[in-house]
Formats: sequence, structure tokens, C-alpha cells
Amino acid sequence: MDPDGWCLPQPWPRLATEVVDVWRVDLTAASAVAQRLRACLAEDERARADRFLYDRHRTPFIVARAALRVLLSRYLAAHPGSLGFDYGAHGKPCLAASWAASGLTFNLSHSGDVALVAVGKNRALGVDVEQVRADRATVRLAERFFAPEEVAVFSALPPAQWTEAFFNAWTRKEAYIKAHGKGLALPLDQFVVSLAPGAPAQLRATPWQPADVHRWQMQALHPGEGYAGALLVEGTGWRARCWQAPSAADLASLLGGPA
Repeated sequence: MDPDGWCLPQPWPRLATEVVDVWRVDLTAASAVAQRLRACLAEDERARADRFLYDRHRTPFIVARAALRVLLSRYLAAHPGSLGFDYGAHGKPCLAASWAASGLTFNLSHSGDVALVAVGKNRALGVDVEQVRADRATVRLAERFFAPEEVAVFSALPPAQWTEAFFNAWTRKEAYIKAHGKGLALPLDQFVVSLAPGAPAQLRATPWQPADVHRWQMQALHPGEGYAGALLVEGTGWRARCWQAPSAADLASLLGGPA
């Protein structure tokens, strides 16, 4: 088992409404493997992949989207290439109407060489992963993006804790706006999350929609050295399971569909 708690599932997990599965995906892949994974993508996904000029950007996109398809297909007992997606007004994907009866919900985030895929059942959710960069953890950027209450907490911390605190806040905020599917239409400074190192992940204030503080629960994720993550899930009484997804090469071997 990974020291951060991520492990390959044996056998493939079953999903219940009280469980949210979070999959960590390694986005590195050889060009030949990426091409095999590309074959399961829809035409619009392949078009998006082809707009990247360099393999270092194109490959992670292909692996992330193919991993999403393979992982969802295992829960749905379907072929990865058969899945269809609809998109909200701000681009948040969901399963197409033909799959709605499954109740399956999901969210995808990727940064650097890591992606996280969160999968739930009959619960809205959002997930975020960020590659940690110490040069971004400044009071100036906190003042630009964070709520005043968060800036006050951040500024009072010892500088040695700024990097962890900044990415605690950033991932928790991104998970919240991704769960809502509003993108940048919901400014990051319009709600408050916990950020101090050691403090539980928490949605603390949502003035634009006060009931959200009680509607959602938040959990910090630890995707590995150099990365921070957060999960936000609708309702209470759920627990997260953290899984390591198969490698890109093994994902490609699963393109034949469910076992």
C-alpha cells in the first residue's frame, strides 16, 4: 500500500451511496500507449487533444480522459468508448442522459503528472489536485484570490507554513466551484474555507448561498509528494476510499471493456 493510503483495488470495488471512490492516475505514458488510449476518446476529445502543440501537454490530457472513461466503464459494465458525456453551462461534464439511471456522478482534475477522478452515486461532488509551487504561496496572490477572512489567517501564519496553507485553500476552493459546476462565474473570494496546516478541511462560510455550509462536506486529499488535493461531496454519512488507478499501459489493456 502507498504510504499516503492509495492502493490498487483487488478485486474491482463496488460503489454504494455512502462511498465516494477517488482514483489517483499517473499521467505519464509512452507515445505508443497514449495513441492506444486516444482510440477510446470521442471525436470532440480527440480534437481537443490535437490542439496541444507538444506531447508533454497532449499526453496527460489523453491519459486523463481515457482513464476517466475506463474507470467509469468498470462501474457501468460498459465499453469505455461507448460512454457519452453532457456538459453544463460552464463546461462541467456529466454522464449523458442515456446513463442517468445509474446515478453515477464524477469529477476529474489534473495537474502536472497526476490526475484525480472522484466517483460517487447520487451525490454531487467536486475534486481538485494541484502541483505545489512555493513561488505562488505569497500574501500578494492570497489577497488577489482569497476571501478577507482567509487572507487574515494566511498572513498570520509563519512564512514556513505559507505553501501548505496556500494550496490547502486553493484546492478546497477549486473543489467547491467544481462541485457547483460554475467555474470562474463563482469568484474564489466569495466563500471561505479552512486553510491553516493541521486544521480539518472545511467549508466555513458561503454568503452567496448560506445553506451550502451544511449541504457539503469537505476532505483533504494527499495525492503524493509535491501535490495537494481536496474533495467536496454533497450530504453527510459518506466516506472516501483512495485508490491507485492502473498504469497507462494497463488502462490501455482494459479498453476491451469490463471483465
